[in-house]
Amino acid sequence: MQCLHDQDALIPRPRGTLPKVCAVALAAITIGGIMFLSPERVFGWVAMVILIMTLGPLLHGLCLLAEEVLYHSNTRYRGAGLLSHVMPACGLGGRTLLAAGLAGLLLYLAGQPLPHKEHFQILLPLASVLYALFKALGVLGPSEVEVSDICEGRKMNVAHGLAWSFYVGYLRLVLPRLEDSIATFCSTHQASRSSWGRGTRKLLILIPLNTNISHKLEDEDDNFRFYDNLPDNVIDRAGVRERVYKHSVYRVLDEHGKAHECVVEYATPLLTLYSMSQESSAGFGEPERRQQVLLFYRTLQDILEHSLECRNRFKLVLLSDEHEDDPHFLSKVILRHLQQQETEEFCLTPPPQQEVAHPFRTTSSAPPSAPPMSGDWHRPEPLSREPTLMFSLERPQPLKGPVENTDHYHGTT
Repeated sequence: MQCLHDQDALIPRPRGTLPKVCAVALAAITIGGIMFLSPERVFGWVAMVILIMTLGPLLHGLCLLAEEVLYHSNTRYRGAGLLSHVMPACGLGGRTLLAAGLAGLLLYLAGQPLPHKEHFQILLPLASVLYALFKALGVLGPSEVEVSDICEGRKMNVAHGLAWSFYVGYLRLVLPRLEDSIATFCSTHQASRSSWGRGTRKLLILIPLNTNISHKLEDEDDNFRFYDNLPDNVIDRAGVRERVYKHSVYRVLDEHGKAHECVVEYATPLLTLYSMSQESSAGFGEPERRQQVLLFYRTLQDILEHSLECRNRFKLVLLSDEHEDDPHFLSKVILRHLQQQETEEFCLTPPPQQEVAHPFRTTSSAPPSAPPMSGDWHRPEPLSREPTLMFSLERPQPLKGPVENTDHYHGTT
Protein backbone atom coordinates (compact mmCIF):
# COMPACT_ATOMS: atom_id res chain seq x y z
CA MET A 1 0.00 0.00 0.00
CA GLN A 2 2.98 2.28 0.33
CA CYS A 3 3.00 2.72 -3.44
CA LEU A 4 -0.50 4.15 -3.46
CA HIS A 5 0.33 6.57 -0.65
CA ASP A 6 3.36 7.76 -2.59
CA GLN A 7 1.20 8.41 -5.64
CA ASP A 8 -1.37 10.33 -3.58
CA ALA A 9 1.42 12.52 -2.25
CA LEU A 10 2.58 13.35 -5.80
CA ILE A 11 -0.72 14.00 -7.59
CA PRO A 12 -1.90 17.62 -7.17
CA ARG A 13 -5.45 17.96 -5.96
CA PRO A 14 -7.87 20.45 -7.57
CA ARG A 15 -7.70 23.87 -5.98
CA GLY A 16 -10.46 24.61 -3.50
CA THR A 17 -12.30 27.64 -2.18
CA LEU A 18 -9.97 28.61 0.67
CA PRO A 19 -8.84 31.89 -1.03
CA LYS A 20 -12.48 32.96 -1.35
CA VAL A 21 -13.15 32.14 2.29
CA CYS A 22 -10.09 34.13 3.39
CA ALA A 23 -11.11 37.10 1.21
CA VAL A 24 -14.64 37.11 2.66
CA ALA A 25 -13.24 36.93 6.19
CA LEU A 26 -10.82 39.81 5.60
CA ALA A 27 -13.54 41.96 4.02
CA ALA A 28 -15.92 41.26 6.89
CA ILE A 29 -13.29 42.14 9.52
CA THR A 30 -12.31 45.35 7.71
CA ILE A 31 -15.88 46.53 7.14
CA GLY A 32 -16.72 45.70 10.74
CA GLY A 33 -13.81 47.81 11.96
CA ILE A 34 -14.88 50.76 9.78
CA MET A 35 -18.46 50.48 11.06
CA PHE A 36 -17.17 50.57 14.64
CA LEU A 37 -14.99 53.65 14.03
CA SER A 38 -17.19 55.61 11.64
CA PRO A 39 -20.61 54.02 11.17
CA GLU A 40 -22.11 57.02 9.37
CA ARG A 41 -19.60 56.85 6.50
CA VAL A 42 -19.13 53.11 6.02
CA PHE A 43 -21.50 52.77 3.06
CA GLY A 44 -19.95 55.72 1.27
CA TRP A 45 -16.41 54.43 1.70
CA VAL A 46 -17.33 50.89 0.58
CA ALA A 47 -19.18 52.24 -2.46
CA MET A 48 -16.23 54.45 -3.44
CA VAL A 49 -13.72 51.59 -3.21
CA ILE A 50 -15.97 49.25 -5.24
CA LEU A 51 -16.42 51.93 -7.87
CA ILE A 52 -12.67 52.47 -8.16
CA MET A 53 -11.94 48.76 -8.37
CA THR A 54 -14.57 48.23 -11.07
CA LEU A 55 -13.81 51.30 -13.15
CA GLY A 56 -10.19 50.20 -13.53
CA PRO A 57 -11.06 46.82 -15.17
CA LEU A 58 -13.67 48.59 -17.31
CA LEU A 59 -11.09 51.04 -18.64
CA HIS A 60 -8.65 48.21 -19.31
CA GLY A 61 -11.42 46.30 -21.05
CA LEU A 62 -12.04 49.28 -23.33
CA CYS A 63 -8.36 49.24 -24.30
CA LEU A 64 -8.63 45.52 -25.15
CA LEU A 65 -11.86 46.13 -27.01
CA ALA A 66 -10.20 48.59 -29.37
CA GLU A 67 -7.65 45.96 -30.44
CA GLU A 68 -10.24 43.20 -30.86
CA VAL A 69 -12.71 45.27 -32.85
CA LEU A 70 -10.15 46.78 -35.21
CA TYR A 71 -8.07 43.70 -36.01
CA HIS A 72 -9.67 40.46 -34.76
CA SER A 73 -13.44 40.73 -35.06
CA ASN A 74 -13.58 38.58 -38.21
CA THR A 75 -10.69 36.17 -37.67
CA ARG A 76 -11.21 35.36 -33.98
CA TYR A 77 -14.93 35.95 -33.53
CA ARG A 78 -16.23 35.14 -37.02
CA GLY A 79 -18.36 38.28 -37.09
CA ALA A 80 -20.09 37.45 -33.78
CA GLY A 81 -22.06 40.09 -31.92
CA LEU A 82 -20.22 42.86 -30.14
CA LEU A 83 -22.31 42.68 -26.99
CA SER A 84 -22.66 38.90 -26.81
CA HIS A 85 -19.08 37.78 -27.54
CA VAL A 86 -16.47 40.50 -28.00
CA MET A 87 -17.22 42.62 -24.94
CA PRO A 88 -17.40 39.70 -22.46
CA ALA A 89 -14.11 38.38 -23.86
CA CYS A 90 -12.51 41.76 -23.06
CA GLY A 91 -13.70 41.78 -19.47
CA LEU A 92 -16.72 44.00 -20.08
CA GLY A 93 -19.18 41.43 -18.85
CA GLY A 94 -22.45 41.94 -17.11
CA ARG A 95 -21.13 41.30 -13.60
CA THR A 96 -18.50 44.04 -13.82
CA LEU A 97 -20.96 46.56 -15.27
CA LEU A 98 -23.55 45.65 -12.66
CA ALA A 99 -21.06 46.03 -9.79
CA ALA A 100 -19.96 49.46 -11.07
CA GLY A 101 -23.57 50.61 -11.48
CA LEU A 102 -24.59 49.45 -8.01
CA ALA A 103 -21.52 51.06 -6.46
CA GLY A 104 -22.30 54.40 -8.18
CA LEU A 105 -25.91 54.23 -7.04
CA LEU A 106 -24.91 53.41 -3.45
CA LEU A 107 -22.38 56.25 -3.46
CA TYR A 108 -25.04 58.66 -4.68
CA LEU A 109 -27.51 57.59 -1.99
CA ALA A 110 -24.87 57.70 0.76
CA GLY A 111 -24.00 61.34 0.05
CA GLN A 112 -20.48 62.70 0.40
CA PRO A 113 -18.25 60.14 2.18
CA LEU A 114 -15.18 62.39 2.21
CA PRO A 115 -14.68 65.60 4.16
CA HIS A 116 -13.66 67.41 1.00
CA LYS A 117 -15.42 66.69 -2.26
CA GLU A 118 -12.41 67.58 -4.39
CA HIS A 119 -10.46 64.67 -2.87
CA PHE A 120 -12.99 62.21 -4.20
CA GLN A 121 -13.10 63.85 -7.63
CA ILE A 122 -9.32 63.44 -7.99
CA LEU A 123 -8.98 60.00 -6.39
CA LEU A 124 -11.60 58.21 -8.47
CA PRO A 125 -10.32 58.94 -12.02
CA LEU A 126 -6.65 58.75 -11.01
CA ALA A 127 -6.97 55.32 -9.40
CA SER A 128 -8.97 53.97 -12.33
CA VAL A 129 -6.51 55.24 -14.94
CA LEU A 130 -3.46 53.93 -13.04
CA TYR A 131 -5.12 50.55 -12.64
CA ALA A 132 -5.67 50.31 -16.40
CA LEU A 133 -2.03 51.34 -17.01
CA PHE A 134 -0.54 48.82 -14.57
CA LYS A 135 -2.84 46.11 -15.90
CA ALA A 136 -1.73 46.78 -19.47
CA LEU A 137 1.96 46.75 -18.47
CA GLY A 138 1.58 43.42 -16.68
CA VAL A 139 2.19 44.76 -13.19
CA LEU A 140 -1.29 43.67 -12.11
CA GLY A 141 -1.39 40.66 -14.40
CA PRO A 142 -2.68 37.28 -13.22
CA SER A 143 -0.28 35.22 -11.16
CA GLU A 144 0.87 31.74 -12.11
CA VAL A 145 -1.55 30.29 -9.59
CA GLU A 146 -4.45 32.18 -11.14
CA VAL A 147 -3.50 31.12 -14.66
CA SER A 148 -3.13 27.52 -13.53
CA ASP A 149 -6.48 27.63 -11.76
CA ILE A 150 -8.19 29.05 -14.86
CA CYS A 151 -6.58 26.50 -17.17
CA GLU A 152 -7.45 23.57 -14.91
CA GLY A 153 -10.98 24.78 -14.27
CA ARG A 154 -11.70 25.32 -17.97
CA LYS A 155 -9.76 22.21 -19.09
CA MET A 156 -7.30 24.27 -21.12
CA ASN A 157 -4.06 22.53 -20.13
CA VAL A 158 -1.95 20.50 -22.55
CA ALA A 159 -2.44 17.54 -20.22
CA HIS A 160 -6.22 17.68 -20.53
CA GLY A 161 -6.08 17.57 -24.32
CA LEU A 162 -3.58 14.73 -24.35
CA ALA A 163 -5.54 12.71 -21.80
CA TRP A 164 -8.80 13.05 -23.72
CA SER A 165 -7.08 12.26 -27.00
CA PHE A 166 -5.47 9.15 -25.48
CA TYR A 167 -8.83 8.00 -24.17
CA VAL A 168 -11.03 8.75 -27.18
CA GLY A 169 -8.53 7.71 -29.84
CA TYR A 170 -7.09 4.61 -28.19
CA LEU A 171 -8.20 3.39 -24.76
CA ARG A 172 -11.93 3.54 -25.42
CA LEU A 173 -11.38 1.41 -28.51
CA VAL A 174 -9.10 -1.29 -27.11
CA LEU A 175 -9.94 -1.69 -23.42
CA PRO A 176 -13.43 -3.16 -23.97
CA ARG A 177 -11.81 -5.86 -26.14
CA LEU A 178 -8.90 -6.56 -23.81
CA GLU A 179 -10.43 -9.44 -21.85
CA ASP A 180 -11.43 -11.29 -25.02
CA SER A 181 -7.97 -10.77 -26.46
CA ILE A 182 -6.36 -12.24 -23.33
CA ALA A 183 -8.75 -15.21 -23.42
CA THR A 184 -7.84 -15.87 -27.05
CA PHE A 185 -4.15 -15.52 -26.18
CA CYS A 186 -4.43 -18.05 -23.35
CA SER A 187 -6.21 -20.54 -25.61
CA THR A 188 -3.28 -20.46 -28.04
CA HIS A 189 -0.56 -20.37 -25.37
CA GLN A 190 -1.28 -23.32 -23.13
CA ALA A 191 1.90 -22.86 -21.09
CA SER A 192 0.88 -19.41 -19.87
CA ARG A 193 -2.75 -20.13 -19.03
CA SER A 194 -2.14 -20.73 -15.33
CA SER A 195 -0.18 -17.50 -14.84
CA TRP A 196 -3.07 -15.21 -15.80
CA GLY A 197 -5.04 -14.37 -12.69
CA ARG A 198 -8.07 -12.15 -12.58
CA GLY A 199 -6.03 -9.22 -11.30
CA THR A 200 -3.54 -9.42 -14.18
CA ARG A 201 -6.17 -9.19 -16.92
CA LYS A 202 -5.77 -5.45 -17.09
CA LEU A 203 -3.72 -3.08 -19.16
CA LEU A 204 -0.90 -1.62 -17.08
CA ILE A 205 -0.22 1.93 -18.33
CA LEU A 206 3.14 3.32 -17.21
CA ILE A 207 3.37 7.08 -16.59
CA PRO A 208 6.94 8.16 -15.69
CA LEU A 209 7.31 11.62 -14.20
CA ASN A 210 10.46 12.32 -16.20
CA THR A 211 8.79 11.13 -19.45
CA ASN A 212 11.78 8.83 -19.99
CA ILE A 213 10.21 6.16 -22.18
CA SER A 214 12.03 3.11 -23.46
CA HIS A 215 10.59 1.55 -26.59
CA LYS A 216 11.70 -1.86 -25.29
CA LEU A 217 11.11 -2.56 -21.61
CA GLU A 218 13.92 -5.10 -21.45
CA ASP A 219 16.36 -2.29 -22.28
CA GLU A 220 15.33 -0.50 -19.10
CA ASP A 221 15.05 -3.51 -16.80
CA ASP A 222 16.55 -6.91 -17.61
CA ASN A 223 13.88 -8.63 -15.50
CA PHE A 224 11.48 -8.04 -18.39
CA ARG A 225 11.16 -10.60 -21.16
CA PHE A 226 9.08 -9.92 -24.21
CA TYR A 227 6.82 -12.93 -24.71
CA ASP A 228 4.35 -12.25 -27.51
CA ASN A 229 1.66 -9.87 -28.74
CA LEU A 230 -2.02 -10.22 -28.03
CA PRO A 231 -4.26 -10.83 -31.05
CA ASP A 232 -4.57 -7.68 -33.16
CA ASN A 233 -7.62 -5.48 -32.84
CA VAL A 234 -8.56 -4.41 -36.34
CA ILE A 235 -10.82 -1.35 -36.49
CA ASP A 236 -11.86 0.97 -39.32
CA ARG A 237 -10.84 4.37 -38.04
CA ALA A 238 -10.82 7.87 -39.57
CA GLY A 239 -10.78 6.67 -43.16
CA VAL A 240 -8.14 4.01 -42.55
CA ARG A 241 -9.44 0.54 -43.34
CA GLU A 242 -8.46 -2.20 -40.91
CA ARG A 243 -6.25 -0.10 -38.68
CA VAL A 244 -4.35 -2.41 -36.30
CA TYR A 245 -4.15 -1.89 -32.54
CA LYS A 246 -2.02 -4.29 -30.53
CA HIS A 247 -0.67 -4.93 -27.05
CA SER A 248 2.51 -6.68 -25.96
CA VAL A 249 2.71 -9.37 -23.31
CA TYR A 250 5.76 -9.34 -21.04
CA ARG A 251 7.09 -11.81 -18.53
CA VAL A 252 8.38 -10.12 -15.38
CA LEU A 253 10.80 -12.10 -13.24
CA ASP A 254 10.60 -11.75 -9.47
CA GLU A 255 13.43 -12.23 -7.01
CA HIS A 256 12.97 -16.00 -7.12
CA GLY A 257 13.10 -16.14 -10.90
CA LYS A 258 9.39 -16.86 -11.28
CA ALA A 259 7.78 -15.29 -14.34
CA HIS A 260 4.60 -13.23 -14.08
CA GLU A 261 2.86 -12.41 -17.34
CA CYS A 262 1.07 -9.10 -17.88
CA VAL A 263 0.10 -6.60 -20.56
CA VAL A 264 2.09 -3.43 -20.00
CA GLU A 265 2.93 -0.35 -22.05
CA TYR A 266 3.82 3.31 -21.66
CA ALA A 267 1.35 6.14 -22.15
CA THR A 268 2.37 7.31 -25.62
CA PRO A 269 1.18 10.96 -25.14
CA LEU A 270 4.13 11.43 -22.79
CA LEU A 271 6.37 11.34 -25.87
CA THR A 272 4.62 14.52 -26.97
CA LEU A 273 5.30 16.19 -23.63
CA TYR A 274 8.96 15.21 -23.82
CA SER A 275 9.32 16.51 -27.38
CA MET A 276 7.65 19.80 -26.44
CA SER A 277 10.10 20.30 -23.58
CA GLN A 278 12.98 19.88 -26.03
CA GLU A 279 11.67 22.61 -28.37
CA SER A 280 12.47 26.17 -27.28
CA SER A 281 9.62 27.57 -29.36
CA ALA A 282 7.08 25.59 -27.31
CA GLY A 283 7.99 27.50 -24.11
CA PHE A 284 7.71 24.26 -22.19
CA GLY A 285 10.48 23.61 -19.70
CA GLU A 286 11.14 20.70 -17.37
CA PRO A 287 9.11 22.07 -14.39
CA GLU A 288 6.10 22.66 -16.66
CA ARG A 289 6.52 19.20 -18.15
CA ARG A 290 6.50 17.52 -14.74
CA GLN A 291 3.39 19.43 -13.73
CA GLN A 292 1.64 18.45 -16.94
CA VAL A 293 2.51 14.77 -16.38
CA LEU A 294 0.83 14.89 -12.98
CA LEU A 295 -2.22 16.61 -14.43
CA PHE A 296 -2.28 14.05 -17.24
CA TYR A 297 -2.34 11.23 -14.69
CA ARG A 298 -5.10 12.86 -12.64
CA THR A 299 -7.22 13.70 -15.69
CA LEU A 300 -6.82 10.28 -17.30
CA GLN A 301 -7.64 8.53 -14.02
CA ASP A 302 -10.83 10.57 -13.67
CA ILE A 303 -11.86 9.95 -17.30
CA LEU A 304 -11.33 6.20 -17.11
CA GLU A 305 -13.05 5.82 -13.74
CA HIS A 306 -16.18 7.43 -15.17
CA SER A 307 -16.09 5.38 -18.37
CA LEU A 308 -18.33 2.32 -18.29
CA GLU A 309 -16.43 0.75 -21.19
CA CYS A 310 -13.01 1.03 -19.53
CA ARG A 311 -13.72 0.67 -15.83
CA ASN A 312 -11.82 -2.19 -14.12
CA ARG A 313 -9.85 -2.90 -17.29
CA PHE A 314 -6.83 -0.69 -16.63
CA LYS A 315 -4.25 0.24 -14.04
CA LEU A 316 -2.32 3.50 -14.13
CA VAL A 317 1.20 3.15 -12.72
CA LEU A 318 2.90 6.43 -11.84
CA LEU A 319 6.69 6.06 -11.87
CA SER A 320 8.69 8.52 -9.79
CA ASP A 321 12.20 9.53 -10.77
CA GLU A 322 13.69 9.07 -7.29
CA HIS A 323 14.90 5.50 -7.87
CA GLU A 324 16.75 5.79 -11.16
CA ASP A 325 19.82 4.19 -9.57
CA ASP A 326 17.92 0.91 -9.05
CA PRO A 327 18.22 -1.16 -12.24
CA HIS A 328 15.19 -3.27 -11.26
CA PHE A 329 12.92 -0.50 -10.03
CA LEU A 330 10.43 -0.91 -12.86
CA SER A 331 9.99 -4.68 -12.38
CA LYS A 332 9.56 -4.22 -8.62
CA VAL A 333 6.83 -1.67 -9.17
CA ILE A 334 5.03 -3.88 -11.68
CA LEU A 335 5.22 -6.95 -9.42
CA ARG A 336 3.96 -4.92 -6.46
CA HIS A 337 0.96 -3.75 -8.48
CA LEU A 338 0.21 -7.27 -9.71
CA GLN A 339 0.35 -8.66 -6.20
CA GLN A 340 -1.78 -5.82 -4.89
CA GLN A 341 -4.45 -6.39 -7.52
CA GLU A 342 -4.64 -10.09 -6.77
CA THR A 343 -4.79 -9.69 -2.97
CA GLU A 344 -7.01 -6.63 -2.74
CA GLU A 345 -9.52 -7.50 -5.43
CA PHE A 346 -9.99 -11.20 -4.78
CA CYS A 347 -8.59 -12.08 -1.36
CA LEU A 348 -9.93 -9.38 0.91
CA THR A 349 -11.74 -11.98 3.05
CA PRO A 350 -10.97 -15.69 3.43
CA PRO A 351 -13.21 -18.12 1.55
CA PRO A 352 -16.20 -19.42 3.51
CA GLN A 353 -15.33 -22.47 5.57
CA GLN A 354 -17.64 -25.42 5.73
CA GLU A 355 -18.19 -26.64 9.24
CA VAL A 356 -17.73 -30.37 9.61
CA ALA A 357 -18.62 -32.13 12.79
CA HIS A 358 -16.03 -34.44 14.24
CA PRO A 359 -18.25 -37.55 14.57
CA PHE A 360 -18.87 -37.65 10.79
CA ARG A 361 -15.25 -37.48 9.62
CA THR A 362 -15.18 -41.12 8.59
CA THR A 363 -18.63 -41.39 7.09
CA SER A 364 -19.08 -41.79 3.37
CA SER A 365 -22.07 -39.47 3.17
CA ALA A 366 -20.02 -36.33 2.99
CA PRO A 367 -20.91 -34.12 0.06
CA PRO A 368 -18.46 -33.95 -2.85
CA SER A 369 -17.61 -30.32 -2.06
CA ALA A 370 -16.66 -31.03 1.53
CA PRO A 371 -13.00 -30.48 2.47
CA PRO A 372 -10.74 -33.51 2.66
CA MET A 373 -10.78 -35.43 5.88
CA SER A 374 -7.16 -35.05 6.89
CA GLY A 375 -5.16 -33.38 9.55
CA ASP A 376 -5.67 -29.96 8.02
CA TRP A 377 -9.38 -30.51 7.33
CA HIS A 378 -10.22 -26.94 8.41
CA ARG A 379 -8.46 -25.51 5.36
CA PRO A 380 -10.94 -24.82 2.58
CA GLU A 381 -10.08 -25.88 -0.93
CA PRO A 382 -10.19 -23.29 -3.69
CA LEU A 383 -13.18 -23.27 -5.98
CA SER A 384 -12.81 -25.79 -8.77
CA ARG A 385 -14.92 -23.79 -11.24
CA GLU A 386 -16.42 -20.38 -11.81
CA PRO A 387 -19.52 -19.60 -9.73
CA THR A 388 -22.75 -20.00 -11.69
CA LEU A 389 -26.39 -19.08 -11.23
CA MET A 390 -28.81 -21.92 -10.47
CA PHE A 391 -32.51 -21.71 -11.32
CA SER A 392 -35.26 -23.93 -9.98
CA LEU A 393 -37.65 -25.50 -12.53
CA GLU A 394 -40.34 -26.22 -9.93
CA ARG A 395 -43.53 -24.22 -10.02
CA PRO A 396 -43.92 -21.64 -7.23
CA GLN A 397 -45.97 -22.82 -4.27
CA PRO A 398 -48.62 -20.68 -2.53
CA LEU A 399 -47.75 -19.07 0.74
CA LYS A 400 -48.92 -20.94 3.80
CA GLY A 401 -50.52 -19.41 6.80
CA PRO A 402 -48.98 -19.58 10.27
CA VAL A 403 -49.21 -23.00 11.88
CA GLU A 404 -49.00 -23.51 15.58
CA ASN A 405 -46.33 -26.11 16.18
CA THR A 406 -45.51 -25.52 19.81
CA ASP A 407 -45.21 -28.74 21.77
CA HIS A 408 -46.54 -28.68 25.29
CA TYR A 409 -44.95 -31.31 27.44
CA HIS A 410 -46.39 -31.90 30.82
CA GLY A 411 -43.90 -33.75 32.85
CA THR A 412 -44.49 -35.38 36.21
CA THR A 413 -42.52 -34.80 39.27
